[in-house]
Amino acid sequence: MEKAMPAENTPEQSSWFNRCWRVIATGFCFSLFGLGGLLLSGVWFNLMRLAVRDPARRNQLTQSSIRHSFRFFLATTRFFGVLDYHFDNAERFREDRGCLVIANHPSLLDYVLLASQMPRCDCIVKEALLSNVFVSGVIKAAGYLANAQSDILLEQCGQRLAAGGTILIFPEGTRTTPGKALALQRGAANIALRGQCSIRIVHIHCHPPMLTKQGKWYKIPPVKPQFRITVQDKIDTRAFIHANDVSPALAARRLTQHLTDALQSEPINNEK
Repeated sequence: MEKAMPAENTPEQSSWFNRCWRVIATGFCFSLFGLGGLLLSGVWFNLMRLAVRDPARRNQLTQSSIRHSFRFFLATTRFFGVLDYHFDNAERFREDRGCLVIANHPSLLDYVLLASQMPRCDCIVKEALLSNVFVSGVIKAAGYLANAQSDILLEQCGQRLAAGGTILIFPEGTRTTPGKALALQRGAANIALRGQCSIRIVHIHCHPPMLTKQGKWYKIPPVKPQFRITVQDKIDTRAFIHANDVSPALAARRLTQHLTDALQSEPINNEK
């Protein structure tokens, strides 16, 4: 488990020099991220295709490479003072097979944070990212699912869950607007109900906000941001599936509201 200063212990406003340094360090870290994506997709994954013939083994190595690359990137941001982060109950991810992991989405780094800890992460990504030169090779090598036609996506998700995959979804569909209530789409609920799988809830808190939907990378907060990621209990979807008087559409609506309430609730740290 990662150890860091808890998010609520935010220091006083930093100096002008510290803020300038964090702008420079942030630019460097994101340049490193882009270069790392190019090296992974252009060199490392191509070498694996030549050396590893078994598709299952190659996929496992791909997921592991992405996880360790993200850990290195996050450690670099911490080392240069760009941000800090702390995980509560991250070991619970090791229990997850054939389930959804859903989280709120306050920052551009949410996927990187979660994928750095998940042993397997079958992510749903925007179709437009397949044409992004920095990340398209990583997406294809990892076998991530493109958010295209809903019927095709539901079928692909069902197959991935049946094979023991763990699918990460940000059910808002986009980053949260600070100060506004969560507005979840029903896609995650439809996938869970159709696949009859459990749902792992993850709450991400970032203070002060960083890399939000409206914020540019160079708009540095007055103090170093602190991320706290709390891995919570699973939700059993069987109660929503087997209710006698509930249609599939109503079940998806009720489950979506349940997920909204769970993500908006302040997590209780019951770590042992």
